[in-house]
Amino acid sequence: MGELERLADALDGVPDEELVGTLDRAVELLKQINSGIETELDSAQKESREIVEIVEGLDLEPFDEALEDLERQERDAGAP
Repeated sequence: MGELERLADALDGVPDEELVGTLDRAVELLKQINSGIETELDSAQKESREIVEIVEGLDLEPFDEALEDLERQERDAGAP
C-alpha cells in the first residue's frame, strides 16, 4: 500500500512517455492487493462455514432443561 501511495505522489513529476509504465506498475500493485484481499475473504468464508457446522451440531437441549429447572427452583423458592 505504501508503494502505491509513493507511485501516486510520483505521478506529478512523471513525463507523459513514462506515465504508462508507472500506471502499469500501479495496476500490478492493485492486482496484488486485490489478490491478498480475495485470499483473506476465502479464508474467512471457510472459517465461517466451519463455525456454522459446529454450532448446528451442538445439542443444547440438556442446557435448556437445566436452565428451566433452575428457573423453576427459583420460582418455587420465592413462593410463600
